[in-house]
Amino acid sequence: MKKNILSLVAAGLVICGMSSCNNVDTAASDNDSEAKVEQTIATQENTSAAEVVLSEESAPTANIAGEIDNGGKVRKINTETFIAEVFDYKTNPKAWLYKGTKPAIIDFYADWCGPCKKVAPIMDELAIKYNGQVNFYKINTDDEKELSGGVFGIRSIPSILFIPVEGQPAMQPGLLTKDQYIKIIEDNLLKK
Repeated sequence: MKKNILSLVAAGLVICGMSSCNNVDTAASDNDSEAKVEQTIATQENTSAAEVVLSEESAPTANIAGEIDNGGKVRKINTETFIAEVFDYKTNPKAWLYKGTKPAIIDFYADWCGPCKKVAPIMDELAIKYNGQVNFYKINTDDEKELSGGVFGIRSIPSILFIPVEGQPAMQPGLLTKDQYIKIIEDNLLKK
């Protein structure tokens, strides 16, 4: 039994070690024992104290114009914060109405996903590089299933949502290089 569980965990880690973790079941039950085993092992082996992330408790600052400023950090948000600061899909489900005054990037991730752990430090670096120009957020797909699966239909993580100030957002699934993210930011969000 123990050997079977370890084999399942190893297979899951190999699959997630590719460019994305596909077939994310955003409606999966919290009682899924295989997922819990994978998540526990991955979390224990890959926890990084150096990860720079603002949590819900450390609120962003608002400048005189009322613009949200994450201070050059990636801010972890939940569905309520997304509705309040990014897009209220409950009030206006048919048309995208971005609430921000600066472009934004949202990293949809899961703690157990190998490629997501590779994206996180890249997003941290980009948040510093584009401090004051682009806001960076991250949303845990396991915690925010309605938002990630129901609203955005995410089935592969990491998935990065690029949000321009005007126009429609664009979703990019899978792991890209830092240079590829920079090109998307500069060409599509900042239009340099």
